[in-house]
Amino acid sequence: MGHYQDMVKENQNLGRELRDHIPEVYAGFGALHKAAFEEGALSPAVKEMMAVAIAVADECEGCIASHSRNAVRHGATEEEFAEMLGVVILMTGGPGTVYGPKALAAYKDFKERYG
Repeated sequence: MGHYQDMVKENQNLGRELRDHIPEVYAGFGALHKAAFEEGALSPAVKEMMAVAIAVADECEGCIASHSRNAVRHGATEEEFAEMLGVVILMTGGPGTVYGPKALAAYKDFKERYG
């Protein structure tokens, strides 16, 4: 597996222990997540790329990995993904030039796996 694939798996494993302690919180978050990413006026791929943009701005590598994976699964192209990252760099400046390339690496990691 690639680095970002390993990161998602590790975060899932760590989250299971906490979820055992606070299942209602995780159930509520899961329902919110499902509702937010459903097909609507915006496609799930666009919504996942929005989440990546926020994750890059917040410098959250776990979120970058998870939402990059989901963007790939929902059919976001590399060109769309890179263009989105260009807007992130515009809006965040230097940090976008550090975390944007990490997001593209995550995208490529998952694209290799999920095609």
